[in-house]
Amino acid sequence: MPASPLPDGDGPTRIVVVGSGWRFLSGISYYTCRLSNALATRYEVGAILMRQLLPTRLYPGRARVGHRLNALSYDPRVHVFDGIDWWGVPSLLRAVLFLRSFRPEVLVLQWWTGAVLHSYLVLALAARALGIRVVVEFHEVQDTGEAQHRWATLYCRTLIKPLLRRISGVIVHSAFDRTALRSTYDLAGVPDEIALHGPFDHHERAAVPPARRAPEPASAPAPTSAHICAPSASAPGSASAAAPAPRAVPTTHDQVRLLFFGTIRPYKGLEDLVEAFGRLPQHYTLTVVGETWEGWTLPAAMIAASPAASRITFVNRYVADSEVDDFFAAADMVVLPYRRSSASGPLHIAMSHGLPVVVTAVGGLVEAASAYAGTTFVTSGSPAALGEAIVSATANVGRRHTDPSSWEKSVAAFTRLFARMGVPVAQDAEITASSNQTVPVFSPDLR
Repeated sequence: MPASPLPDGDGPTRIVVVGSGWRFLSGISYYTCRLSNALATRYEVGAILMRQLLPTRLYPGRARVGHRLNALSYDPRVHVFDGIDWWGVPSLLRAVLFLRSFRPEVLVLQWWTGAVLHSYLVLALAARALGIRVVVEFHEVQDTGEAQHRWATLYCRTLIKPLLRRISGVIVHSAFDRTALRSTYDLAGVPDEIALHGPFDHHERAAVPPARRAPEPASAPAPTSAHICAPSASAPGSASAAAPAPRAVPTTHDQVRLLFFGTIRPYKGLEDLVEAFGRLPQHYTLTVVGETWEGWTLPAAMIAASPAASRITFVNRYVADSEVDDFFAAADMVVLPYRRSSASGPLHIAMSHGLPVVVTAVGGLVEAASAYAGTTFVTSGSPAALGEAIVSATANVGRRHTDPSSWEKSVAAFTRLFARMGVPVAQDAEITASSNQTVPVFSPDLR
């Protein structure tokens, strides 16, 4: 896709955001888009997208690369260049020309993987030569999968240093991330700001009128094994593994529907949930929705062998945006048993739906979920404690809670950082305590 038309030289402060594009779809793809759209309410914004992150065969979700699974799009006010390929020529040169033509005051680099490091270093060098200040927004110090490989860690720790020497500011999502980052790299004298993750409330709504839940068929036969919804041979993003139909909030707690959502990776702790679920009473059901990464098949094996397999539905793929809302609308509670984490897109989707959430008290998740009234925190790595927390949180089933996160607050954090860096910015506008969901409402109209 060619770059969008560029602005003239007058008008608001200009910002260029660099992050993941749609071809290698991930949570950072959505974050880059949502942040750019939010900044566009106040600044003149451009976006440079990382199009081909790395050779497709090396990507954990290689089977879906290039398939359109997202419904979210960039605001027409955002000038988009799509994008940069990992081999650099000629895409990186074109990105530098876009940067030169756009003439931003600030370049904001999204950091989530070492695969972008060489491209970011070129962009930072070009930006500094053009008098553009550089900000890095850290989603984590290093991707957990990359950190398992010594060569990848050495590559990142070595080449990121010349990049960090050329930055004027840093954005992180939590005080936990700030401490981790400053203990890893020498950032003395570099100002930083905490911008809590904004809401992920952009998925399609299910157009289903609110109604009382239909009674379960009395004669429904009990399945003998877990419901496994694997990727089909049909087009990626098709409803081959149909999402559950949205249902209104239960009037009784005769069935409690748990949901785990997100990529299945070693740090996500899904195996703890599968073990804990096997000890829960019969009226609990579990739906697991996620694509397996890093060859982490232990949770899938545990689901198949679980004594509660007949009450588990396993959708083992990356689902399209059009399906996401259905899964959350059909859940009573979201369970995220992470072993470690700086931020969580599924957590923010759950909060945008107002659902009760059981989440481990690790990393940046504590700050992300502390202000959310539907949160139950639990110790990580303990299936027994997780099971107890789920039972305790069942008292919240049927309630909907207001999402405290807000992209307006994120924009305010960037504005504070820009001011500290000496970038001319407009006087702060009034910040409201809003995401797109300001009043708790009932499924399916949750946003």
